[in-house]
Amino acid sequence: MENTLIVFQNVWKTYQMGEVQVNALKNMSVKLGKGEFVAIIGPSGSGKSTMMNLVGCLDVPSKGKIFLKGRDIAQLQESDLASLRGRTIGFVFQQYNLIPGMTALENVLLPLEIQEVDDSIAEKKAKELLDLVGLSDKLQNKPSQLSGGQQQRVSIARALACDPEIILADEPTGALDSITGQEVISILYRLWKEKNKTVVMVTHDLHLAGYASRHIQLKDGEMIRDIPNEAQINPETSGPD
Repeated sequence: MENTLIVFQNVWKTYQMGEVQVNALKNMSVKLGKGEFVAIIGPSGSGKSTMMNLVGCLDVPSKGKIFLKGRDIAQLQESDLASLRGRTIGFVFQQYNLIPGMTALENVLLPLEIQEVDDSIAEKKAKELLDLVGLSDKLQNKPSQLSGGQQQRVSIARALACDPEIILADEPTGALDSITGQEVISILYRLWKEKNKTVVMVTHDLHLAGYASRHIQLKDGEMIRDIPNEAQINPETSGPD
């Protein structure tokens, strides 16, 4: 695959639960390429969250190898891995994970400050991103002053702050009603379609998965299907479930 960003080679993830070993992922080999919109689907306990943590380089495999942009993540120092992850991957979580005491603008500025971007450049970028997600009038609002959908849009703006190639979205509409969820999935779809971002979304919602261009289906820690989505939905022309 040209422009491959992430490669799993025979990846296992095993957890020790008391005296029992649990294989959360079993012998997975997969490639994720630039400009894809991938939905990782499957029931609870199928390994979706484990795979997401490994794709996001928040964890390392028990066996096998994971390459991020050609680099074996297990061979990197934690500081090097954190830097590569910070530049390459933006995270969108179900529970938003915004810092309560910070405004929307300050939350989006945070990753830019961590990457030591010049203050004036960082502020301009953060304002542009909040405008992109339709929140240019909410810069000074704290999370408690925003609806769930608005908080998730701040989360998406924050994920985009360092211009990552990959956006990882973990159940991004799980805490939202269907109409607000539709707004969020529309933003992710546009980022894929118009900005050529690679979007990897974990979801148990098959309607939501319909917006992705590729489906990876997990069951009991194994990948049982990896297929293009021939019936992809365009959120601009469809309504919520």
